[in-house]
Amino acid sequence: MNSFVNALLLALAFPLMALAIVVGFDLPVEFLKSSGKQLSFAEEIFWALALLMGILSLRRSTKRWMGMKIVTNTKRFLYNHAISQSRKKRVIVYNSLESAVLIFLALGIYVLTDKAIVPAIVLGLFALDSLVFLVLGNNNRFRVGISSKAIIVADREVIVIYFEGLRKVSVDQQTIYFDYIKDLQLSFPTNCILDENKSEALEVLQNSLDKDKVMFYNINDWK
Repeated sequence: MNSFVNALLLALAFPLMALAIVVGFDLPVEFLKSSGKQLSFAEEIFWALALLMGILSLRRSTKRWMGMKIVTNTKRFLYNHAISQSRKKRVIVYNSLESAVLIFLALGIYVLTDKAIVPAIVLGLFALDSLVFLVLGNNNRFRVGISSKAIIVADREVIVIYFEGLRKVSVDQQTIYFDYIKDLQLSFPTNCILDENKSEALEVLQNSLDKDKVMFYNINDWK
């Protein structure tokens, strides 16, 4: 989900930067027989791009905060622990880069033209949101929880794996896979869980599933 949203935001960033450059440097637009500063609809395009980027970022942010809120309610889970240090370092690096790119883009387009003030504000707000989320989450709020019905991994992205319809659980290298009917497959990295907690997590997972309906494959490699 997070990589998909980032891909969409990147796709929108290209026309945003291109328009800011055209308007900021007053470049000629031959097919419209006009120039950047004379484009009457430039502000409308900036607003439209800001709206699209805002919707995507808001959806991701809402899911992140809701995931954190749910998983920090430890009483709802049979297993609930903070993510591993290696995973936490990865989250810090990627979230910091994500915020830095948003801030750089916001400043860049605004320096080029003040007509881009709206998308610059949107990008700046969600960069700040990402940093606040990172600071709060780093205080043991990035966690993995296992209940009798699902697994939830909540760090820079939220992964929810329900047990209903589950047919197979397997481990391959650094990933644990969950296969469902109709060829649906979900997964999460095994390094989300601390090494010393893996046996406990595996025990809770196995006790939460019907072994007559769910096949375990290479699951001991997770220990």
